[in-house]
Amino acid sequence: MKFSIGGALKLAFRPWVEGLENVPAEGPAILASNHLSFSDSFFLPAVLDRKVTFIAKAEYFTSPGVKGKLTAAFFKGVGQLPVDRSGARGAGEAAVRSGIEVIERGELFGIYPEGTRSPDGRLYRGKPGGLARVALATGAPVIPVAMIDTEKIQPPGQVVPKLMSPGIRIGKPLDFSRYHGMDHDRFILRSVTDEVMYEIMKLSGQEYVDIYATAAKRQIADAEKAAREAAKEAGRAAKAAGGAERAGDR
Repeated sequence: MKFSIGGALKLAFRPWVEGLENVPAEGPAILASNHLSFSDSFFLPAVLDRKVTFIAKAEYFTSPGVKGKLTAAFFKGVGQLPVDRSGARGAGEAAVRSGIEVIERGELFGIYPEGTRSPDGRLYRGKPGGLARVALATGAPVIPVAMIDTEKIQPPGQVVPKLMSPGIRIGKPLDFSRYHGMDHDRFILRSVTDEVMYEIMKLSGQEYVDIYATAAKRQIADAEKAAREAAKEAGRAAKAAGGAERAGDR
């Protein structure tokens, strides 16, 4: 990935980076980043000398046919780990297990605390499961990361990416060893997550919204649906009014 896709990304888009010195040359660490674009998982590893392991939904690895096999090979090749979202607690438990395994191997684990891409470029509330639990269970430092302008490269619906230079700001490692072993205390998990999100906010300059991104996406979808229904109703009303006017002319 680094010598093929990574090299091409750096050559074509020329991403700028601040804070590379904050990523340790060896040993485990958690990279906690905001999430603006599908390409975040490519730009961040491309600018680092070390491998970064992210998690991805298991469907990417199990789809049938030639396309499915190519997709699975691609995600395995770029270091993604499959997460089975079934079960009592779904992806959260799977993410925690995967993250702990990566950290115990002494590697870098990448995670998006928001849980999904931002629907509008703002920074949303971090989910207190995966990030905080992996950090407290392992004692690994958490390194806040801010992706800058990656959402402008290929907005939803745009096929050809825009050639521009995205940015990556890497903050200083955060030490949560004082909470080691307290990974089942929900108040501690929330405190750790909020501290990380605050650092990401300072690095990214994004507006912070104190709701989950998944809830924001539902609100946006509901608003769009309501707008479509209103437009249809207005169209029906206009058609009915036009029909009545024509009947009156006759």
